[in-house]
Amino acid sequence: MSQPQIEIQLIAMLVAVACAIPGTFLVLRKMAMISDAISHSILPGIVIGFFITQDLSSPLLIVLAAATGVLTVVMVEFIQKTGLVKEDTAIGLVFPALFSIGVIMIARHANDVHLDVDAVLLGELAFAPFDRFMVGGTDLGPKALWVIGSILLITLILLFSFFKELKVSTFDSQLAATLGFSPALMHYGLMTTASVTTVGAFDAVGAILVVALMIAPAATAYLLTEDLKKMLGIAVGVGLLSAIGGYWLANYLDASIAGAITSVLGLFFFAAFLFAPHRGWISVWRKRRRQRIEVSMLTFLLHLHNHKEESERHIDHLQDHINWQRVRAKSVLRLARNNNMIVIENKIISLTGKGEQFTDEAIQHITSDKTTALESMKDEFFLFRG
Repeated sequence: MSQPQIEIQLIAMLVAVACAIPGTFLVLRKMAMISDAISHSILPGIVIGFFITQDLSSPLLIVLAAATGVLTVVMVEFIQKTGLVKEDTAIGLVFPALFSIGVIMIARHANDVHLDVDAVLLGELAFAPFDRFMVGGTDLGPKALWVIGSILLITLILLFSFFKELKVSTFDSQLAATLGFSPALMHYGLMTTASVTTVGAFDAVGAILVVALMIAPAATAYLLTEDLKKMLGIAVGVGLLSAIGGYWLANYLDASIAGAITSVLGLFFFAAFLFAPHRGWISVWRKRRRQRIEVSMLTFLLHLHNHKEESERHIDHLQDHINWQRVRAKSVLRLARNNNMIVIENKIISLTGKGEQFTDEAIQHITSDKTTALESMKDEFFLFRG
């Protein structure tokens, strides 16, 4: 493996970690798409910084771009708080306007500055190793590596220093204010960090990959855990694996590195979307199916409780009296027998003592409008769930 290949992967990995940390809090705050707005709206700040310094590598560009990112958030919140439009509409109004201003400024006053789809939207990690950081004639590696590494270090310091404040203000801003934390300060501090991270990665990977690395790992982790620390760890892990896997996929296909990394991120999210233990589509489908069967069993037990005549409790007449299909009837009967709620003698179904007790308590909860207590009853009475 050549040195440029190693450097490209290092840059991609650092960007992935740097984006995953603020991205996790953005997803939890339901502000994921603000990263897309920031990634585009920082362009005027970059252009103004370039006009002042005439140097695309000047730190002033990062400062002004971060300020533009925070301005974007302020404008979005101002429009949203008017109550006339929702947040997504406000985002759709603000960032195209700011991005367009940046493009116009370049077109009018900086025609010699390179601005194309690869540079602005896709980025090109393959070129990052060629922009070197030279000090006194000594080559210290790619500039992007130093920029992203510095931003990541600052982000980690802020995360460890203000983790408790960020956690509380993210989940309960009123509690944070009561405890003496400033939710507004935490909010704009997070937005500033996201803006600085975005502009730091903008030149190396482009806007699309920045948005993908901020949202996809965090969204994947959100489906897999409810613990904030674990969520941060999973988001960082998914970002790192996607950066490495995406690079080698692009190398194999001879395709865009940014596009390949984004595709791998999509695969990780899709896998979590399907197979996450509690929030995955398959898990949710099985849970809903189980709940339908359990509700059907409760209906069946209530039917047995209210009808003592054998004709109503004959196993062959369930379809007639309860209007069930044969498959559904078999599933309900199997669940009731597995939980020792019923006995069947000569095709006549009767409630057991446990079934009578469960039904009596269920009726009490239903008549007293405490239906939410039925779930705890199921945990108490059921050995096997539907």
